[in-house]
Amino acid sequence: MTERRFIHVETALPGKKSMELQQLRNEHVPRGPFNTSPAFIDRAEGALVKDVDGNSLIDLAGGIGTLNVGHCPPRVVEKIKNQLDHFIHPGFNVMMYESYIQLAKKLNEITPGKFKKKTFFLNSGAEAVENAIKIARRYTGRRAVVSFDRGYHGRTYMAMALTSKVKPYKNGFGPLVPETYKLRFPYYYRKPTGMTNKQYDAFLLQQIDDFFIAEVPPEDIAAFILEPVQGEGGFVVPSVNFVQQLKKKCEDHGILFIADEIQTGFGRTGKMFASEHFGIEPDLITLSKSIAAGIPISAVTGRAEIMDAPMQGEIGGTYGGSPLGCVAALEVITMIEEEGLLERANTIGEVITNSFTNMKEKYEVIGDVRGLGAMCSIEIVKDRELKEPNKELTGQIIAECNKRGVIILSAGLYSNVIRILSPLVITFEQLSEALTVIDEVIGELTC
Repeated sequence: MTERRFIHVETALPGKKSMELQQLRNEHVPRGPFNTSPAFIDRAEGALVKDVDGNSLIDLAGGIGTLNVGHCPPRVVEKIKNQLDHFIHPGFNVMMYESYIQLAKKLNEITPGKFKKKTFFLNSGAEAVENAIKIARRYTGRRAVVSFDRGYHGRTYMAMALTSKVKPYKNGFGPLVPETYKLRFPYYYRKPTGMTNKQYDAFLLQQIDDFFIAEVPPEDIAAFILEPVQGEGGFVVPSVNFVQQLKKKCEDHGILFIADEIQTGFGRTGKMFASEHFGIEPDLITLSKSIAAGIPISAVTGRAEIMDAPMQGEIGGTYGGSPLGCVAALEVITMIEEEGLLERANTIGEVITNSFTNMKEKYEVIGDVRGLGAMCSIEIVKDRELKEPNKELTGQIIAECNKRGVIILSAGLYSNVIRILSPLVITFEQLSEALTVIDEVIGELTC
């Protein structure tokens, strides 16, 4: 085992204090919320975490993508503290404040699309999705909404209906919201044998035309919603051709195109928004996660005429656009712009991809390496030829890495994908050490 510079695990994780807190968690918190790491956090900075037992860990999960600028970035913390000295939350729909307007203005400027845009704020990604659907239906007067297999859009009722995984997200919670439909999303690693990517795209695009005939006519569809890169679905990246052709079909039929950029947004893919990689201008974009360095806030940004469709009072909420979230988000965007984090995301992605590719050459259990920018993953299989998912081994790898001080997450419809969502401020020394641990664990568990 290589000597560690940043990881310091004095005792086997979880430590004594973490185990004591785990007992309290089991007694007082329902079993539903899932926990990846067995440790309880005490302090964190950048990509480093210290738990309550004094162990130092490297975080490659980044709060499931909420911490692109790292844990407790000093300049964001300063803005939040300053806001606390003025006011905490008067409620924007009671008394307005400037940071809400300034953040809306900034998002209107930096999101894809040269057309006039408007933005309003909510609390969570799922709430942003719910409101994007409300706005789309209000504007179009249409009922149906189409999402894609493996897509993840949240766990509230409309969002859950759009999400494509039964367990753990939908099982036993029905009936689901009606007038939601799903189509197939490109998954080139698992495309039919003998098909080229171009042929596969054509096949999936033809299925959309067939869907218009067999299931719902296009004049009844309010919106298509998709993640430019699927997050919980396994970091699956579509082709530029597929996304552009889908956008054209929407335009041809007056269907709104909603880009769910909740996990892909704010620099993760090497551009501020993943939609930019595909050369499209979504009608509506849902945003959350890394918008505010961990302060809960989300947004819907879109064409002004669409955003203005709901009448006064038809959208909004008590905590939407909190002052703490607004000032944090403004500083996060400034950090990304001033500290070159888009370029850094691309460099981080190259480092991770190269490391994963080397691991793939050594370990037969790695079936695919994929991603965009710093949104990188490996897919774990039982057999490379048959590509049978290996959920059990994936869980073992993640658990062992967490015990050794590297926090990572799974993803994918089959829960057999290991994904990296490290803060973009992680040092290359920290990243190298974490990737070495992943390499060692896979080697020990499979050789």
